[in-house]
Formats: sequence, structure tokens, C-alpha cells
Amino acid sequence: MPPHHVPLGFVFRSRAKEEKAPADKAPVTDSKQTRDPQAPKGRPTPKRSEAQTQRRSVANTPTTRKEAAKRQRDDRRAQMERQRQALASGDERYLPARDKGQVRKFARDFVDSRFCIAEYFLPMAVIILVLSMVRVGSLQNVALLLWLVVIVMIVVDSIGLAIRLKKQLNARFPDLPKKGAVAYALMRTLQMRRLRLPKPQVKRGERP
Repeated sequence: MPPHHVPLGFVFRSRAKEEKAPADKAPVTDSKQTRDPQAPKGRPTPKRSEAQTQRRSVANTPTTRKEAAKRQRDDRRAQMERQRQALASGDERYLPARDKGQVRKFARDFVDSRFCIAEYFLPMAVIILVLSMVRVGSLQNVALLLWLVVIVMIVVDSIGLAIRLKKQLNARFPDLPKKGAVAYALMRTLQMRRLRLPKPQVKRGERP
């Protein structure tokens, strides 16, 4: 048989073209979705609000112990300022724990709405002390008598106030804890009205 004739073009064909052919035939995918260059591969692109929140939290995070201590001092100072304003305005959100709650607020209003003998204890004690220091027997006897009268009047008035307040609390707040509310009110009666904190929110004679 005659030998098959092999074309010279087949023998001397460039192998580079053969290697490029499969790559040219590879399927081309058309994707309209664009990926954020800052987003990690395989994860969805974060929203703008989430990215801003993350950057803000990273920026606000203290990096050294000195910065952390300064941040704590600033937060404590801001909290004390809010608490001071709350004591003056009666804002329940920032009051100290001992003054929070409807029961404590009612106890304060109950005391502030009436005259209490105990709130005049300090000025009367000063007067009695001055009289007792005078080297006159009669004045010293008067000072001692006044002292006994003041003590008895304060005790009687405080007992009556405690009984009335406890009755009102049980009627108005039957389901709320009232532990310590009466003692809290009695301690408030020992302070002069203008010096009480939180500041009185009701006038004298006004029903709470």
C-alpha cells in the first residue's frame, strides 16, 4: 500500500495554538453583581449603616489602659451630672436606686405636702443649745424642758405620719414592694424642705 501522505502543516503546527484552544472554548459567565473590594471573599457585602457602625465602634474602642481609664472617668462624670439634674428635676430615669419607683415618689410627696415638726429639729436644737450655755439657772431649766417637749412632739408626729403613710401605701400600691418606704419618708422629715433631695415636687397642703 502506498504510504499515507501527512501534510506538512499538521507536523509543523504550533503547539501553543492547541494549548490556547481549550481556554478559548471555556464558558464565559456574565455576572451583573459587583463585589465590594473591601468585603472578604465568600461573604455578602455589608450594608452602609452596618459598616459605619462597625467603623464607629472600632474608633471608639480605647486602645490603651490610659484611654480606658479616661473613658471611665468621663462616663462617671456624665452619670453624676445626669443624677444631679435628676435630683433637682425629679427625673425618674437618672435618680439613685434608693429614690426610684412609684412607692418612693409617693412617700416623698406625702412628706413634702405637709408640715413636719422634725424638719425644724436642727434650728430648735441650736436655740436650745444656746440657752443651755447661758449661766442662768432658770434659762437652763427652760432649755431642758424645751428639749424634752421637742423630742416628744417629734416622736408623736412621726408615729402619726408613719401610720397614715403606711395606710396610703397599702391602698394605692397593694401589689408593689413597700419595704423601707416608711423609714425613707421619716428620714426625709428630718431635712429642711429647701435642702431635701430630690427636690419637692408638690406644694404644702397639696394632696399627692
